[in-house]
Amino acid sequence: MNQYNFPTVLFYGADALKDLAPAIQKRGLKSLLLVTDPGLVQIGLADSVKSTLTSSGLNIEIFDNVHPNPIEEDVTTGVEMYKSGGFDGIIALGGGSAMDVAKTIRFMAVHEPPLAQYDDALGGDAKIVNPMPPLFAIPTTAGTGSEVGRSSVITLKETGRKTIFFHPGLMPDIAVLDPKLTIGLPPHITAATGMDAFTHCAEAYLVDSFHPMADALAVEGMKMIVANLPKVLDEPGNLDARGKMLLAASMGATAFQKGLGMIHSMAHPLSAEFNIHHGLANALLIKFGMEFTIAKTLETSNQALMEKLNLIGNIILNSTTEDVALLPENLNNFIHNLGISGGLEQHGILPNHIPKLAQLAFEDSCHATHPFPVSIEDFHAVYTRAL
Repeated sequence: MNQYNFPTVLFYGADALKDLAPAIQKRGLKSLLLVTDPGLVQIGLADSVKSTLTSSGLNIEIFDNVHPNPIEEDVTTGVEMYKSGGFDGIIALGGGSAMDVAKTIRFMAVHEPPLAQYDDALGGDAKIVNPMPPLFAIPTTAGTGSEVGRSSVITLKETGRKTIFFHPGLMPDIAVLDPKLTIGLPPHITAATGMDAFTHCAEAYLVDSFHPMADALAVEGMKMIVANLPKVLDEPGNLDARGKMLLAASMGATAFQKGLGMIHSMAHPLSAEFNIHHGLANALLIKFGMEFTIAKTLETSNQALMEKLNLIGNIILNSTTEDVALLPENLNNFIHNLGISGGLEQHGILPNHIPKLAQLAFEDSCHATHPFPVSIEDFHAVYTRAL
């Protein structure tokens, strides 16, 4: 097991999970709520992790009321169980959904409802002020990188909108990156979560703000994903490639403290309204978001952004080309080779759905850091192209 801090403490390597219980006990904790999803309970992984932790003397109880696209009720129910159970810590096990619910339980366990008042877009982060219980994260997917991130995303009951909560206190205390825990992931989810990680890196890299450390992580993350995601799909037991995908996902999540962009703003309504997997939504949209960005870049003669787009294109091809116009199609070919194909219509999106989707995308805060302003009409046009 390797350990490093950035700033979350990370345990990395095959069987790194075995080192978590001693680290928890060293902090004086005894009883923890394990937040996971029904799928991991069904396949027995949640019980296996619980057994590993309880064998060291910890009391672990499982909470699995987590939707694929988390809703406010998941958090409310989880907070009730946390408070009534007398727990002194939380463990998140799973993909981004379990992580988001666990993080939000963490701060809502010590803050007053309603959840909506903590919306980051409304300055709600300033209201998150109370000390929070310890949180430990165990990802079973290599996508969101939420195990090192300071945000969570929950669909609010009142608005039906995916809402972002953002605060340094949401970062887990320890994250366990154990590639053995990702082996059971189906290929289509492996591909989708991998493209979520790639989109995090690409959009963060394109944000027009000065953050050389985040840029370096984003570039390295994209390189690792392009090199290792196909390997994981071809060789499911390749622990080295799976480990590198976990690292790349954590790099993407660290990088997007710079911000994200229009692709995420468009993906969020697809998940909230049509229950499309978030990573898949990004994969279906990224080609068309890149086309929009490239067109604006050429129109404004933005040389710095052109160089960034060209670098992304070179990473995809693993070679050098000066024709940035080829990026969207080359990216699409890469995604197709992962087993992801088709347009939005194949996932139930019809032309009459686009006006509402465009409005919701415009209301989403992620595109505030896109390199160019994006209007409702722009979102409408890009969704239409993606059909």
